[in-house]
Amino acid sequence: MASSFVNQGLLWGLLILAVPILIHMINLVRQRRVQWAAMEFLLASRKKSSTWIKLKELLLLLLRLAIVAAVVLILAQPLLKNQWGRMFGEVKTHHVVLLDDSFSMSDRWASTSAFEEAKRLVGRLAAQAARQATPQTFTVLRLSKAGINGGTQFDFLQERVDTSFEEQLDSKLRPIEASQQAVGLEPALAAVEQTLAETGGEETVMYVVSDFRARDWQEPDAVAASLARLSPSIAQLYMINCVDTARPNLAITSLAPLGGTQAAGVPVAVEVTLRNFGSEPVENVPVLLAEDGHERPAITIDQIGAGQSETRRFEVFFATAGVHQVTAKLPSDAVVADNVRYCLVDLPVAVPILIVDGDQTAKNARFLNTVFYPGGTVRTGLQPQVERPDFLNKHSLDKFQAIYLTDVDRLDPPAVTALENYVKAGGGVMFFLGEHAQPKFYNDRLYREGQGLFPAPLLRETQLLLDRLEKGADIEPLDHGALRIFAGERNSYLAGVTVERYFSVPKGWAPAADSGTQVIARLRNGDPLAIEHKLGKGRVVAMLTTAAPVWNNWGRNPSYVVALLELQSYLAAGEARQESRLVGTPIALNLDAARYQPQVRFLPPSNGDATPVTVDAAMTGAGLSASLPDTSTSGVYEVQLSTTDNQEESRRFAFNIEPDEGDLAVVDRDHLAARLPGVRYEYRAADDFQVTAHELAGSNLSDWLLYVLVGILVGEQMLAYSASYHPKAKGRTT
Repeated sequence: MASSFVNQGLLWGLLILAVPILIHMINLVRQRRVQWAAMEFLLASRKKSSTWIKLKELLLLLLRLAIVAAVVLILAQPLLKNQWGRMFGEVKTHHVVLLDDSFSMSDRWASTSAFEEAKRLVGRLAAQAARQATPQTFTVLRLSKAGINGGTQFDFLQERVDTSFEEQLDSKLRPIEASQQAVGLEPALAAVEQTLAETGGEETVMYVVSDFRARDWQEPDAVAASLARLSPSIAQLYMINCVDTARPNLAITSLAPLGGTQAAGVPVAVEVTLRNFGSEPVENVPVLLAEDGHERPAITIDQIGAGQSETRRFEVFFATAGVHQVTAKLPSDAVVADNVRYCLVDLPVAVPILIVDGDQTAKNARFLNTVFYPGGTVRTGLQPQVERPDFLNKHSLDKFQAIYLTDVDRLDPPAVTALENYVKAGGGVMFFLGEHAQPKFYNDRLYREGQGLFPAPLLRETQLLLDRLEKGADIEPLDHGALRIFAGERNSYLAGVTVERYFSVPKGWAPAADSGTQVIARLRNGDPLAIEHKLGKGRVVAMLTTAAPVWNNWGRNPSYVVALLELQSYLAAGEARQESRLVGTPIALNLDAARYQPQVRFLPPSNGDATPVTVDAAMTGAGLSASLPDTSTSGVYEVQLSTTDNQEESRRFAFNIEPDEGDLAVVDRDHLAARLPGVRYEYRAADDFQVTAHELAGSNLSDWLLYVLVGILVGEQMLAYSASYHPKAKGRTT
């Protein structure tokens, strides 16, 4: 039978119980009779109370025996086993370790890391469990392996602890590194709750081994509820912190191409954002950049304040069409995983745009066509297509990155609907007015009291009078993304632009504050010249003068090309750009069964150690479905497909870590207790955590025995006083 005492050898001390009995017997033997006539009366009196006196003496002897026994038992430290253990004579202790392997656990200092400290702690638990005489079982669950794809992958599940278990555990945990995922505790608790519900007859001790980052414990209501449900099944819960302090950390939180014209042979603007999670500002931070694996000039950020973010824009250039990779890296610091980020830039051979001209001679369209597609060695990446207004009634607009309408008098209702749907879905539309434009049609069908496509009501064609006394620039750009390049400067080219005619708006009109409409350029008399309107996911810009140099001379000014290309990029920015995926999110493909063969090959990032995976897509209705559940490494994943005519096709996906996981602020003991009210646990540091034998085998009764001993001592003194003779004080009357 398994031992139920921590120090079983001290139970030999119970032999001391014979000493009081022996002394009592000796005292009885040592009594001798003395003949004394005067005692006859006393003997008669004593005979009446001898039974009660003997009972008191016996109780006193038993109390003194209990004192000796209690002292011995306290030193031996008896253990209280659970109900099943008492029934069968032994207790089994089940150790459940929830091991946090989110990438913040890769936090490094000196020659160790939070995850290395966590693995060492688990090893110590296994070693201590292996030295116990009572049966011990072990369960280890990494948080990243809980609830993945609807299941849970335990590293060990109720593994019996024997002489070889410590070596098994070490061989399993030694090669494991912290994951690149930001994972929480709730899925792991749900998995443990289900596991414990299926077992019984065990004393369960659970260890949450984590770094206890503050961001994970802001609103832990679900975790607290799970722990409360588990509480009846757990004998002891330990919260073990593997870090001693919060360390400074820099992270790349965003890397993405900006909206705008993206085509082969044209520079593409990309933005990178860095965040300083530390408590002190950092200076001269280099950001290393690469295009398709080839290094390009780095950029340096002069300073990033404590807890602040900084964004920088740079341009990349790819001569060929297709999907290209951009990488940004930081020098190593406390956490490596958030020092690199990836994005993809999908470049078509040319970007199609549509120009719709309402003038029979198409003079405005020809002029815009020259700006967007100058020919020769000059390339903009744009491919304009010139059409008449009725084109909008008959053709899909989805392929065009932007649509320009110049001097259009009116549109059919289907054309208006098609344009509105195009903009709401993320497209960009720009209007240029002219002599054919009809204010009534624009107001009734396009503006519609601010609910339609056009951004402002039109009044009439107006002449901009010449100011001979104070001649200034006719165009005044405001501080807006589309024309910011001209704002705040005395641009010599823009100062030479003259506007003679334009369409004015009703006097007193101004865009409502919440309408998504704003004036982005004015004339020198204060009237609007360019107005922007946001509709759905897209945007509309209206230029209240002509595109060709008819009502103005802007088209002959060098600033015109710059302004039009900036406006084109701004309009295209309304399109949804490719979003980065988070590590751990499965790749799910739905393929046309008539076009693709069922074999799908997934290639993990070349910076990882995962091997390619080939799967057979499953038939789902009329299509094929294939997925890659394991995307645990950041980088670019490639999917290779084969078409039914044996052509090869590939798709690429960029996966990045959750940037907020790089915040290394920790929650302290008091704040954790405030967030887990009613949850019974012990909070310990990993570096000095040791589990004693009684915690591994059951509940120690030494403290309770100490209270019992105090009670026995008090009772013994009271009984001894009652059983002894106490003469009355002199002068006291009865």
